[in-house]
Amino acid sequence: MKYSGIGGQAVLEGVMMRNGDRTAVAVRKPNQEIAIVKKTYPGLTNEVTRRIPILRGILSFVDSLITGISTLMVSAAFFDEAEEPAEGAPEGETGSCIVETEQEISAKDKRMMGITTGISLVIALAIFVAAPYYLSQVLMRVIPSQTAVTFFEGLIRLAVFVGYILLISRMPDIQRTFMYHGAEHKCINCIEHGLDLTVENVTASSKEHKRCGTSFLMFVVIISIVVFLFIRVDSHVLRIVFRLLLVPVIAGISYEVLRAAGRREGPVLNLVSKPGLWMQGLTTKEPDQSMIEVGIASVEAVFDWKPYVEEVRKEEGLRKEQNRKALS
Repeated sequence: MKYSGIGGQAVLEGVMMRNGDRTAVAVRKPNQEIAIVKKTYPGLTNEVTRRIPILRGILSFVDSLITGISTLMVSAAFFDEAEEPAEGAPEGETGSCIVETEQEISAKDKRMMGITTGISLVIALAIFVAAPYYLSQVLMRVIPSQTAVTFFEGLIRLAVFVGYILLISRMPDIQRTFMYHGAEHKCINCIEHGLDLTVENVTASSKEHKRCGTSFLMFVVIISIVVFLFIRVDSHVLRIVFRLLLVPVIAGISYEVLRAAGRREGPVLNLVSKPGLWMQGLTTKEPDQSMIEVGIASVEAVFDWKPYVEEVRKEEGLRKEQNRKALS
């Protein structure tokens, strides 16, 4: 599987794809049209920081938060008010009209994004860092070993994460979002395996992908178990402070693991990827044809897939020829 350089996420009734500094949000509007909003976001990384391990992961993590919040706001804007069915697209049928626009983020939207991102981070740190720590401290009454308690803290964090995914997956809107998540993965898997980007090929492709954000979060949870074992201070306050300060470092390490697993094949990397792929069984669902059409529209708005697929096929042909010669 050849690395394409594109990635994305599911949004409200749609898919966002990013290629370099270009993003495209494709949304199935209430009138069944596919609307595409294109944006340019240079990000926090540059040619220098992209060569520095860990740091590039931290900056990419912040980039993904900013891009994720902004694209969710874009998709939500299409559903603020009910719309009439598009001309030529009867109500209840899939509209074939694709409307593309360029959109700049206003100062008000930037403030809202900053506030939303900040609040989301505080809530996430409280639920997934502080709460598991204090819950684990109850075990100190029966387990005298701080190392053992810290290990159980990690297991609690993992249980909270899985439980949170299971809980939200029961919501109808989230279930549809997970279907669009599946459409996003299927589109990327389709072209990275050298197939033309058609509804039929995308449908047959896998809904799991090793570079998924779900896998990244699993790496964060698992790596935090190991890293937090080395925090050796008596103060509860300092333990929490160190945990919070180490979150960016853990995110950076997780990014490096995800990057390696997503770009290379091998028994060890494939094994490391298993927990994340297992979790994707919860966060991705099989999409319907209309969702796949949205995913395809999003890819084509930022990525010229035809020459890329041709290159994949040529490389695959060379590998097969080399294997044939080696066996003859």
